[in-house]
Amino acid sequence: MTRPPILPPYPDEPPRRRRLIGILRNNFIAGVVVIAPIGLTVWLIWTLVGWIDGWVLPFVPNRFNPEQYIGINLRGVGVIFFILFTFLVGALAKGFVGRSLLRMGESLVARMPVVRSVYSGLKQIAETVFAQSETSFDQACLIEYPRKGLWALAFISTSAKGEVARRLPGGEDIVTVFLPTTPNPTSGFLLFLPRSEVTVLDMSVEDAAKLVISAGLVTPPDHLRPGSVDASALRTGTAGR
Repeated sequence: MTRPPILPPYPDEPPRRRRLIGILRNNFIAGVVVIAPIGLTVWLIWTLVGWIDGWVLPFVPNRFNPEQYIGINLRGVGVIFFILFTFLVGALAKGFVGRSLLRMGESLVARMPVVRSVYSGLKQIAETVFAQSETSFDQACLIEYPRKGLWALAFISTSAKGEVARRLPGGEDIVTVFLPTTPNPTSGFLLFLPRSEVTVLDMSVEDAAKLVISAGLVTPPDHLRPGSVDASALRTGTAGR
């Protein structure tokens, strides 16, 4: 009498192990997706605060530094001093005495060949970034670049003015468009286009910037405005159904 073959006690053990490994891997990836943005944000803020402290605290007198009294290096004290100092300088610059001193300082800098070029460039950048009127991008748009049939995401800054608007032919309404590069939107191209060649988007400038930085991986939701009609619906004839 022959014995029946001995079967393994758990024939489905390898599939169970694979399922367990898959569950653990998926949970780990989900945890990384949650933790990575938070950790990077905290690390960037912590590093930036420490960098500002390292620059500001050496100029703060010891009697105003809390570390001299509590014996602990409090991170962020330099940021507080920097904010207070910036407010003080801004308040003085708005007054008559402050404006007079600022004009005297700028006239002194204007006599220095190399320093005046650096100062004027940095001042123009600061005024462009922090000024309150006509300095931020108005809308996100699409333009055909670098040739017809290829579309690029860009930002409308303002209408062309001055000699640029006067010398461009055609007499059309010319807009100033900034075409950013991916994934670094701080560099790009400055273009002057007729408004008729610019397709304005409904998405916000922040959502468009996320789309550029992520190289198209983070797509903002398509929220149609009330009363607007999707272009694809117009082409297929399904609008209003």
